[in-house]
Amino acid sequence: MLKNMLTEFKKFAMRGNVMDMAVGIIIGTAFGKIVDSLVKDIIMPPLGILLGKIDFANLFVVLKNGAETAGPYVSLEAAKAAGAVTLNIGTFLNTIISFIIVAFAVFMLIKGMNSLQAKLEAKEETTTPTPTTKKCPYCCSDIPLEAVKCPFCTADLSPKTKRKA
Repeated sequence: MLKNMLTEFKKFAMRGNVMDMAVGIIIGTAFGKIVDSLVKDIIMPPLGILLGKIDFANLFVVLKNGAETAGPYVSLEAAKAAGAVTLNIGTFLNTIISFIIVAFAVFMLIKGMNSLQAKLEAKEETTTPTPTTKKCPYCCSDIPLEAVKCPFCTADLSPKTKRKA
């Protein structure tokens, strides 16, 4: 029983979909770290300077002073070390900006994939083979395009002959 379950699990884990998903999760995690660094280290410092030298990483509100040391606290780390209860507004803003960047990147990826798919579909439509047969107007059988007489009903299909209603 256990051996059978392990065999099934191995089969499941080695399927292409699971491996693709694993690669996607690993790359997504690494991308998340890059975006987090982009927000904290590149975007927020200049934004903080533009908004009056605000350090978003240390933008917090003390809800309850720590038992060891009373506020004010110089940084969020100092407040946490003192055991203070804080509302971490700066961390929340960093997370929102990270989410917006990731959502925009995913949007651009999906938009690119949709554009590529539309191009592939348009190419498939233009590369449809030209028909080699036509319908006989009298018996509706498929006959070669060049045929001047239907092999099924023996109707004359030459351009001079017109179909009678």
